[in-house]
Amino acid sequence: MGDLIHDEDANKRGVVTDVRGGAVWVLRPESGPGQWTSRQPERLTVVTPREEMQGRL
Repeated sequence: MGDLIHDEDANKRGVVTDVRGGAVWVLRPESGPGQWTSRQPERLTVVTPREEMQGRL
């Protein structure tokens, strides 16, 4: 959790906030309110790992 990813299906970037049951990934936008889910982790690509994100958020 905490990785900045690109969601190919949603065509947007977001931060992973939770993984429910190993099957549902919960993401929030880089900025602003809202969230969405993905059931296809193979369609998520890490843009910036959480270790690098800690200084940015």
